[in-house]
Amino acid sequence: MMSAKLWAPALTACALATSIALVGCSKDPKDAQQAGAAQQMPPTEVGVIVAQPQSVEQSVELSGRTTAYEISEVRPQTSGVVLKRLFAEGSYVREGQALYEIDSSSNRATVDNARAAIASAEAELNVLRIKEGRYRQLVGSNAISKQEYDDIVGQVKLAEATLNANQATLKNAQINLGYSTVRAPISGQTNRSTVTVGALVTANQADPLVTVQRLDPIYVDINQSSAELLRLRQQLSKGALDSSNNTKVQLKLEDGSDYPVEGRLAFSDASVNPDTGTVTLRAVFANPNHLLLPGMFANAKIVQGIIPNAYLIPQAAITRTPTGQAIAMLVNAKGAVESRPITTVGVQGKDWIVTDGLKAGDKVIVDGIAKVKPEQQVTAKPYQPQAAAPQGAQGAAGQAKPAAQAAAKTEQKATSNS
Repeated sequence: MMSAKLWAPALTACALATSIALVGCSKDPKDAQQAGAAQQMPPTEVGVIVAQPQSVEQSVELSGRTTAYEISEVRPQTSGVVLKRLFAEGSYVREGQALYEIDSSSNRATVDNARAAIASAEAELNVLRIKEGRYRQLVGSNAISKQEYDDIVGQVKLAEATLNANQATLKNAQINLGYSTVRAPISGQTNRSTVTVGALVTANQADPLVTVQRLDPIYVDINQSSAELLRLRQQLSKGALDSSNNTKVQLKLEDGSDYPVEGRLAFSDASVNPDTGTVTLRAVFANPNHLLLPGMFANAKIVQGIIPNAYLIPQAAITRTPTGQAIAMLVNAKGAVESRPITTVGVQGKDWIVTDGLKAGDKVIVDGIAKVKPEQQVTAKPYQPQAAAPQGAQGAAGQAKPAAQAAAKTEQKATSNS
């Protein structure tokens, strides 16, 4: 122990002399300090990924609302009092199924009257035809004038026309009688009935008796900005996108869950809404369990096209200048950091979609990007995404860190005292 205390002043004097000599050899003290730091500090380690081109789906997420595939507002086509409601409210009805029965007394009387008119017209026509046959024989022997025969022929034709008119009246009366039973025009789900038994309804009234909606399949009407649509069409015209498979649509519901059935894009509106500056897109989804109901809000993810030779780069690797230019930091062949501007066209998950500025095999810095600057020598290692630690583990780590620091201070004090 005594020998160590004797040698300590000598060692301190040697270290002081060495540092003075180094400072004296350098013309600039700052250069000397930087040179000493460079000799002591190893190159900074950074996590990199190797850029590889691939075909990437370019998609957009837009808001929309569900709409029934078919809607029928059922109105009476004849007047009368409702005698029966023949369906349960909210139930599924099939096309042609009877929904209401309206008092048909007036319509039946109209049918009977039309039949009587037909019988009268037929009897009169038979009399005139017999008379026309006799006149034909008499006019041949000049027993009657030609004028008399022409008059009877005209009466026969008039009676035939009257009979045809009465038959048409009968058909119309029978149609109105059929309207006394109100039937479902389409198959679908009914809503609440607006009338009850005993209510007086009129033909073609403004208020529907009930509304029938077909819910399988179902529409989702989506609004897309005209500017976004214009940019997409320009990309398609330049060949930057492959639109061979751009009809797929995925749906996210109001509660954040994904709808299990994939839909297809049915059509795009041909005009822009001047009030909102948007274009309406319509997608069709199968809805066998009637999970989707008309009026529900949903987010639709539409695959607009396939971008060939694009790169997926983690968002943490991309920074932007005050002007909005995207910048990536790369490690070149000499192991130095290189700054390079790139072009991004969208996001897929947690990655940027990069279409310009990178080459296959480029090493893009993801981890440690805040610790480096251009032309700095670094050591590249494969980037390992860090899994999110549980809250309990983070709390334990936070408590362990001050304890470790306290232990290190205690150890230093013990060494100095010895």
